[in-house]
Order: sequence, then C-alpha cells, then structure tokens
Amino acid sequence: MSYSSFTLDSVKTAFELEIDVPTNLFCDIAPVAPSAHLKTELERNVPVALAIGTEKAKSEMIVGDVLLELREHFDRRISLFSGIDFNVDAEKGLTGVCDFLVSLSPVSFVLEAPIIVLVEAKKDDLLEGIGQCVAEMIAAQQFNAERANSIPYIYGVSTTGADWRFLKLDGQKLHIDTEFYSIHGCDKILGILSSMVEQKA
Repeated sequence: MSYSSFTLDSVKTAFELEIDVPTNLFCDIAPVAPSAHLKTELERNVPVALAIGTEKAKSEMIVGDVLLELREHFDRRISLFSGIDFNVDAEKGLTGVCDFLVSLSPVSFVLEAPIIVLVEAKKDDLLEGIGQCVAEMIAAQQFNAERANSIPYIYGVSTTGADWRFLKLDGQKLHIDTEFYSIHGCDKILGILSSMVEQKA
C-alpha cells in the first residue's frame, strides 16, 4: 500500500481522524501580490498546461512556479522538493512519491524537518487527491515528530493547477476547506501558502 492507495474514507478510518469541514478556513488571510515574473509565467503557461491537461504539465508549468514564488517571498529560507520518495512507515502504507513538499529548512540537498506543506497535483478531480494528500500529511506529521520539532500543524493542497483546495491537520483533527481558489486569483493562493509557512492559519 502507498499514499496513492488511500481514499478520504480509508485514511480517516486507518488513522482515526476526526473530519471538520469549516465554512471558509482561510477567509481572513490577506492576499500576497505576485511578482511581475510570476504574472508573466502564469499568463504564458496556464493556457498551455490546461490544454495539455496532464498532471505533469500542470505541476511543471503552474504549481512549480507558484511554489518557487513562495520560496522567493521568504528570501529562500524555506526549501522546496518535487517528486521525491517520502517513505516514512511502510507498515502503515505511508510510502510513495510526493509531488511537492515544502520544508522550513533552507537546505535543499536533503529533506529535513519540519515539513509544513504537501501539494498533490491531480489531473481533473480535486476530491480524488484528498485521500492521498491526507496520507502524506500524516506521514509528514510522523516524520516531524520523530525529529522532535514543534510545528503545530501540517497543511495540504489538492490542486488541478487551475483550482486549489486547502487542508489542515491538527493532531487527529482534519480540517477541509469548503472553498476552491482559482489560479487566476493567485494572490489569495500565495497569501494562504504564506500563512501556512508562518503558521498563522
């Protein structure tokens, strides 16, 4: 079993999660204006990525650009990992490849704790990616705990590139935001991601 085998129902059962669906988890988060560079990249890349329609195209042409912008926003004090093996606990099925991980460590050569955000890019269906993303969030929680960090929350994102949905794991309680955010409002997406790094959401 691996991350991709989990559905929301199976991950909830396996890890005894309590699911909370708030009205709008990030409604009070201030937007962060994208740089001119990101605006240009998204204007050029989004139509192409959506036309191609594959997870790989959306990851490379949209999601990667947004996360690199996040890294620059924090003066490269955080690190970004793409497509890496994240094998934490094989007995629990917490193994596999994560699309993107964001760590508070500035070191990019090796994955270090604490991990704060996991981003799972899906072809079309945001709901399809939630179970897998939650399993990765639980793995990150365990990874961090084994290294005695003090990060209170793990955040997750399920995205089609065009639409983004955010999650928050607080102990055994999983918060699923009811709102979907469009890449055309990338300032709000950047604001939410920034709040996750700062642990303000």
